[in-house]
Amino acid sequence: MSTTAKHPLDRRTFLSWTGGIGAAVLASACTAPATTKSSGDRVAGSSKDVDTVAWDYPFTFLPVYAGVARFAKARAKERGVSLEQTNDNGKPDVQATNLDTLIAKKVPAIVSFPMVFEALEAQAARALSAGIIWVTYGGTLENQSASITFSFEEGGRQLGADAAAWAQEQLGGRGKVAFLVDDTIQLGRERTAGMIEAFTQAAPDMEVVGREQAIDPDTALSKTKAILAKHPDVQVVLGITDGAAFGAYKALVESGRAEDDARTYVGGQDGDLGSLELIRRGTFYRASAALQLRDIGNAVIDVPLAVADGKSDAEASADVPITLVKQGDALLDEIIAQYG
Repeated sequence: MSTTAKHPLDRRTFLSWTGGIGAAVLASACTAPATTKSSGDRVAGSSKDVDTVAWDYPFTFLPVYAGVARFAKARAKERGVSLEQTNDNGKPDVQATNLDTLIAKKVPAIVSFPMVFEALEAQAARALSAGIIWVTYGGTLENQSASITFSFEEGGRQLGADAAAWAQEQLGGRGKVAFLVDDTIQLGRERTAGMIEAFTQAAPDMEVVGREQAIDPDTALSKTKAILAKHPDVQVVLGITDGAAFGAYKALVESGRAEDDARTYVGGQDGDLGSLELIRRGTFYRASAALQLRDIGNAVIDVPLAVADGKSDAEASADVPITLVKQGDALLDEIIAQYG
C-alpha cells in the first residue's frame, strides 16, 4: 500500500467542500416520519393565484443549498412567480418564527423542510386554514397540500449493492467493512437499513468491523480513525451521507492509504460536489447515491403550482429520484456541472 496521497486534503478544502458541519443528508432532506398524506383537499383556483412561493429551507449554510436555490430561482422566473427564501440558521425555533411570519402575511404558497416534522403540524394546519398552499419538503405531514420526497431506502440499497459487487470482484467477497450510519431520524434509518441490508446480503462473508453514528465529516473522521486503530486493513467504508463518507476518505488518506488504492472502496449518499469530484478523479471514493440539484429546484416551484392548478396531493407531489453515480458516468459530469 502506497503511503503518499497525490492530492493532500487540507483543512480549508475539507471545510469548503462540506460546510464544516452537517452533511448533505440535511441538504437533500433531513427527516421524514412515515406519515399518511391526508390533506390533499387544499386547492387554489389557478396557478395565476400564486405569485410568490416561499421556500423554507433551514440549512442554508450547506454547499448544496446554493445549487438548489439557483435552479429554484430559474424555475420561478420561467413560471412567472417570485421565490422568497427564509434564513432559519439551522434552528427549529427560528424556523417556527419564520413560518409564523409567512403565514401571517398570507404568502400564497409555502414549501417547508421541517427540522422537526411533528412540531410543524400545527403551523401547516394554520397555513391550510388561511388558504395557503403547504408543500412538505423531505417527507410528509398529516396537514399538507402536497410533498417533495426522496427514495431514501432505495438510495442506500443502490450504494450497498454496488459496494458488495465490488467486494466480490476485487476482494473475493472476504474482507472488512465499516458503516457510518444514522439511527436518529427516519431518513437516516431508511438509508442505513437499505445500505447495510443490500451489502450484507450480497457480500455475506465480509466482516463488519464498525457501525458508527456519523453524518458529518468531522464526526466521521474521528470515528473512522478509531476503527482504523483496531482494523487498519478495513477495505470498505460506506456512509449514510457523502459528508460522512468524505470524513472516512480523509481518515484513510491520513492513515497512509493511497488515494487510488485498488483494494479500497468508499461510497456515500447525496451527491456532494467534493465527493463527486473525488469520484471523477479516480480515487477510491468510488460511488455516490446522488440527487440532482435541478430536479429538486424545479420541484420547489412546480409542486405548489400544480396544487394551485387543482391537482390533488397524489397528483401534485414529487418523488425525486436517486441515482448511483460512478467514474465515467455521463450523469456524474452532469450533476457536477449543476453546481456551477
